[in-house]
Amino acid sequence: METSTKVAEAVAALHTAIDALTDEVVDGLRAQLPSYAAVSQGQLRPRVMASLRNSLSLVQRWSEERRSPQGAAPGTGGGYGIPETHLDEITALARALPVEDIISAYRIGTDVVWRRFGEEMAARRGTAEDLLPIAETLRAWVDANTLRIVRSCRVGIQQDARTDRRRAALVRALLLGQARWDDSLSGDGAGAVGPGDGELTDDSYDRSALRLPFRACLPEAAASEAVLPEAVPSGGPEAAPAEHPPGHPGPGDRAFHRIVAALRPWLALDTAGRPLVTTVDGEVAGLLAGRPAGLCRSLVLGLGAPVTPSGIAAEFTRATQALRAAVGFGLVGAFTREELGLRATVVALPAVGEGLVRQRLAPLAERGEDGAQLEEAAAAYLRQGLRLDAAARTLYVHPNTLRNRLRRFEEITGTSLRDPADLAEIWWALAHRRLHGPAG
Repeated sequence: METSTKVAEAVAALHTAIDALTDEVVDGLRAQLPSYAAVSQGQLRPRVMASLRNSLSLVQRWSEERRSPQGAAPGTGGGYGIPETHLDEITALARALPVEDIISAYRIGTDVVWRRFGEEMAARRGTAEDLLPIAETLRAWVDANTLRIVRSCRVGIQQDARTDRRRAALVRALLLGQARWDDSLSGDGAGAVGPGDGELTDDSYDRSALRLPFRACLPEAAASEAVLPEAVPSGGPEAAPAEHPPGHPGPGDRAFHRIVAALRPWLALDTAGRPLVTTVDGEVAGLLAGRPAGLCRSLVLGLGAPVTPSGIAAEFTRATQALRAAVGFGLVGAFTREELGLRATVVALPAVGEGLVRQRLAPLAERGEDGAQLEEAAAAYLRQGLRLDAAARTLYVHPNTLRNRLRRFEEITGTSLRDPADLAEIWWALAHRRLHGPAG
């Protein structure tokens, strides 16, 4: 039996057992590559089978060339590249899987095919001389196409990155009121979008759709220390203590991807199916198609009202105020400015807070450490719902000691902790100082 006939028969045997060969390769990929284990069998198996059929067909062609009078020089099989349609599919796959894993997958599959091919050749009494030319050609083919995969994926990923950056810039301009809807974007839109010259193309967004502007970050770790007890805002989700360190994500940051993944079911999409999301001052921002279900305990999320494009900038400002208030008061979940009530108003009206700080807290600042102790006593009293004993326990002092401090606080600030109006002003001043810093 001629060597070329042995090769052809071995390849034919593998073609016949293509289902079992595909299963073996798929099992190897899913066992060795976690990214492939996350891909469903229904998506992975057809691609693997198509790749195996292509590879076996190439081996068959190499074998036939060796039978020709001219023969074939070892290593020339690299000229048989991956079909362009298959290369396009690999490039698309690289958007969901790491490129290095795709390359590893090709080598895993090649190892399985080569082992099975060797077994078939051994069953036909093939020799090392029979296998060596095929091995050299196969190695050259794998190396050449690995390079093609890397180049193709690099180009595809770079194009995607440019598109993503452009989309992020447009969304950011829209949220900040720097994009217009009545004109098309000049040129290809690759440049920066700035006030007065930024427009969003009509095909990027459904102009009739209502969208919710949002701004989000990961929860703050510290609980509030100087505000009233954290009652659940009217109409909003239950407040919960923060469990994660502060997150201020930027492009490519792991926190950014965590937030986007948590919001993905509700993110608004452009006509290409990509989410309308960006970053503003290191925080994730964008547009939602609807309000997230549940309490959204993994995020702090400020929401605007559903609006058409012309109202997005104003609602994004309100979403930002809601986020600032929620973070400042140690709340976790999704909130609108209305649901946060006075908390959001403290953020929205800093001038009022400045005036109340000067009127109610400035006399304490003149007394140094003693004044700070009296301010802390009033804050604990308000935070515990005007319950003297509970506030004293949080300060580790006797109730009579706290009672004396509160009396001195009233004398120095000229307020009465039994007067609802004075209580509201003290609460506002303390909340303003917490949110805007001691400079207030």
